[in-house]
Amino acid sequence: MNWKFSGDRPVYQQIISLIRGAILRGELPPGGKVPSVRDLAAEAQVNPNTMQRALTELEREGLLVGGGTTGRTVTQDRGILSSLREDTLGELARECAEKFAVFGVSPAQAAELLKQLEEKEEEI
Repeated sequence: MNWKFSGDRPVYQQIISLIRGAILRGELPPGGKVPSVRDLAAEAQVNPNTMQRALTELEREGLLVGGGTTGRTVTQDRGILSSLREDTLGELARECAEKFAVFGVSPAQAAELLKQLEEKEEEI
């Protein structure tokens, strides 16, 4: 994972977002084992308590399953994973729409711009 943090929100919330992204990308597949708190904290260069807080929140959301002595795994519940994907993409769409709106670009115009961008990338 790319552990880059900014000062705009608490680090544990940024860790949650990064781990959600890793789950969506399949970097952490359903049923896959999650590295230990200490290993993740060392890799991210954060305090283990910060990492523990993020992982505990992801457990509360149902994305991670605590396995006691065997460690955490990513949920295999397709409903939870599907909901995560829909919520994340919806949030991303809202953020993009807000940024386009600053320049007076409607969602339909933004969709056309994205389509054109995709076509240009396919040509390369």
